[in-house]
Amino acid sequence: MKTVKPSDVKSHIGEEVGVSDWIVVDQERIDAFAEVTEDRQFIHVDPEAAKATPFGGTIAHGFLTLSLLSRMASGSVLVLEGIRMGVNYGFDKVRFAAPVRAGKRVRGRFTLMSADERTPGQWAFKYAVKVEIEGEEKPALVAEWLTMQATG
Repeated sequence: MKTVKPSDVKSHIGEEVGVSDWIVVDQERIDAFAEVTEDRQFIHVDPEAAKATPFGGTIAHGFLTLSLLSRMASGSVLVLEGIRMGVNYGFDKVRFAAPVRAGKRVRGRFTLMSADERTPGQWAFKYAVKVEIEGEEKPALVAEWLTMQATG
């Protein structure tokens, strides 16, 4: 966890504040996500049928990649000293730039774009996020992620 004093947080704007560990996106994870979301499209869950697609095999759901941001952020983003809670506030831009093929590893890079104290002890953060696919040049996902933290 990267703890920072509220008085120092703005000094990190424009800085890459963290890079997550690699996460394996294997077929078991893809299948579990398909079951939970009821999105069982063959490109995600049928390796044989997916071989005939331009992907050459199954790929992760874009929303699976997006949902992994919570795990990637843990230990990678800034946490205010004295935090009571942090919440996901939403996204201003999300693009699924490249497919994540089953068995690949992904990780997130987080750059702080803004940090504003909306009311005393309530902060809004915006991060530029890029999800990289190991061994590939094009990222799986790029987004602007909004979070809130409350202190005190």
